[in-house]
Amino acid sequence: MNDKKNRKTTWLTKNILSLGLVSLFTDLSTEMAYPIIPVFLKEVLKVQPLFIGLIEAIAESTASILKTFSGYISDRLKKRKLFIFIGYSLSALAKPLLAFATQGWHVLMVRFSDRVGKGIRTAPRDALIADSAKDAYLGRTYGFHRALDTLGAMLGPLTAFIILALSGDNYRLLFGLAIVPGIVAIAVILLGVREIVPEAKRVFKFSLRELDPRLKVFLMIMVIFTLGNSSDAFLLLRARNIGVSATMIPLLWLAFNISYFLWAFPAGVLSDRIGRRKTIFLGFIIFSLCYAAFSFNHSPLLIWFIFMIYGLYYGFTGGNLRAYVADLTTSEIRATAFGVYHTVVGITLLPANLLMGFLWQKFGFQTALLLGASLSLISGVALIVSGKYLVKANKPSTG
Repeated sequence: MNDKKNRKTTWLTKNILSLGLVSLFTDLSTEMAYPIIPVFLKEVLKVQPLFIGLIEAIAESTASILKTFSGYISDRLKKRKLFIFIGYSLSALAKPLLAFATQGWHVLMVRFSDRVGKGIRTAPRDALIADSAKDAYLGRTYGFHRALDTLGAMLGPLTAFIILALSGDNYRLLFGLAIVPGIVAIAVILLGVREIVPEAKRVFKFSLRELDPRLKVFLMIMVIFTLGNSSDAFLLLRARNIGVSATMIPLLWLAFNISYFLWAFPAGVLSDRIGRRKTIFLGFIIFSLCYAAFSFNHSPLLIWFIFMIYGLYYGFTGGNLRAYVADLTTSEIRATAFGVYHTVVGITLLPANLLMGFLWQKFGFQTALLLGASLSLISGVALIVSGKYLVKANKPSTG
């Protein structure tokens, strides 16, 4: 009985818990500001939708290039914690600068700096999570991390709502206070995260040829999906357009994150049992249905329900996409592989956000959102059809 109990509890290590808390406080900081940024850009700085798409595209895609480099250097130096510390510190110090923005390009520079920090930390962090976990529990491990990350994303909008309500929609005060949870995250890194040196059976040398062929096919599917998966800033802008007040936008984002939080861990456990592919497929289908609903809905009340279902998509994919990459890699090249994954997805966000902004401005929101719904459906079908190339015979959990 004791052995069985130990097996159930050993997946939650100090590193996994600490890295989860780091993400919690960082997302609290980020989500205090993020849902208000598109409103701030449009209503205060008078920025057009196409430029909002440009900001998100440049910030996310340029920073994503760093994910491969930081992952490669992390594997080469056999260090994770240093990159995690630098990346989170940069993001924590950049976000409060939004309080001083007076032009659209000021927001672009702050978003770029914040995402550069994300680019530096993401691949080494995801690799350290995998190195700190057992293969049989990768789904729940990443699900737990996503759950804590999302708990911070729940507290962020709630904090933003309180600050905006008390300050009379003082966006700049809100942005300035975002530094506080960011500093707490840095402290947790210094005190709670332990370095784990990746095992290396040979001198490190990486090329794309070393990537598992099944991972390459999966990356191609992710490119198709990501082309229709533009920034959620557009969805928040859509909510504002149909009548959701600026003060209620953070609460709408909170409702979404509550759904994400509730499903992140159970979906990770589910993927450990029925397979990563099947769980991700369900997430893609939910995404397609939600984007179609966003395109046809005109009710401020109904959009709350749609955002909560949209959180279900994140729950089914947020951690499991990372777990799937970990399934198809080895420890010695894991950070590099995560870097390649995040870079491919991030670079694809550049045309995705520009395309969304262009279609929205030229043809209207419905055309833009239905394209996203269609590409997600195609990606889900492709994931199932290509399954025989992606499944590892010795890892049933990826099935």
